[in-house]
Amino acid sequence: MSKKTRYAVIGAGNGGKAMAAHLALKGFSVSLYNRTPSRIEAIKELGGIQLESYDGGPHGFGKLRKVTSSIEEVVENVDVIMVVLPSSAHAQIAAQLSCCLKDGQAVILHPGRTCGAIEFRKVLSDMGCEAEVTIAEAETFVYASRSEGPALARIFRIKNAVPLAALPATRTKEVLDLIRDAYSEYIDGVNVLNTGLNNMGAIFHPALTILNAGRIESTAGEFQFYIDGVTPSTARVLQVLDRERVTVAASVGVRARTALEWLRLAYNVQGENLYEAIQNQTGYHGIKAPNTLNHRYIFEDVPMSLVPIAALAQRYGVSVRGIESITRMACIIHSTDYWRRGRTLDKLGIQHLSVGELTRYVNEGIEFIR
Repeated sequence: MSKKTRYAVIGAGNGGKAMAAHLALKGFSVSLYNRTPSRIEAIKELGGIQLESYDGGPHGFGKLRKVTSSIEEVVENVDVIMVVLPSSAHAQIAAQLSCCLKDGQAVILHPGRTCGAIEFRKVLSDMGCEAEVTIAEAETFVYASRSEGPALARIFRIKNAVPLAALPATRTKEVLDLIRDAYSEYIDGVNVLNTGLNNMGAIFHPALTILNAGRIESTAGEFQFYIDGVTPSTARVLQVLDRERVTVAASVGVRARTALEWLRLAYNVQGENLYEAIQNQTGYHGIKAPNTLNHRYIFEDVPMSLVPIAALAQRYGVSVRGIESITRMACIIHSTDYWRRGRTLDKLGIQHLSVGELTRYVNEGIEFIR
């Protein structure tokens, strides 16, 4: 009988709690890490997380093997490290993990946003990590979930299919095989350019938050984000951003899904246009808007999603005025320079690569040093 995969979940927020509890309920050994001890105090005391779901989904008490604020402890004797944090924390976590990873482990970013695995690999390399590990990223997070108490998580919906890719792509099958018993929902994502440029958070999150800025500030987010916040007009803006993203993807040889195609794949919903499809997605019902503009939908998704898409666009000659406009508005709202703080191509180490060289790097792991 084959040994069950042992998991570490990095991050005890909305997603990390849901994933840790669900994996534990499935019978896997799960350790949970959060850098702030107070955030996991109740989970540690109880020894696990209570999981609730809508519509008869997974529920019950997920007993955890270990709950800790030590990064070294949480990754000890585990096979797969699930990073469930805002992608703005990926570089920091990579630096922390660089000294304690072991040969044969896999690190999966949930999700990578855009170029997450590339950034993670570069940080490990810069920090001198010599462990033979596999870095992979999911295209989006498999759950629509929320934390509803110190040791309580709720799953609204589990996506039907989530593409995943390793860096290089030749290792993707190994990762899928490793997590297959826990997650049949993950499918081959081709490579990390495909997963990164099929990043729907880049389209749905920042623009929708910024276009609803007044309502968020005046109501503290007391409205349904995707149902009330998506109107025919805001949906048209999202469609423009989506077209730009698909065009950037085409410039690097990726046939990206449109937002409409993604909604059909992930949720099996239909609609004549993006507005109708979003309104028809029952999993979005009940999800409240952010209660503040100081939210990851801006401070994560702008620098870690929109900035690298715009950087690729500039490098390979694509006009993305809509994406640039949303990024500029985010800079104004937060009084910060997301262009400088974001995943620029020089930070990723790919600024000098041609399309062909970039493709060979993500597919085969061949690096081009100049």
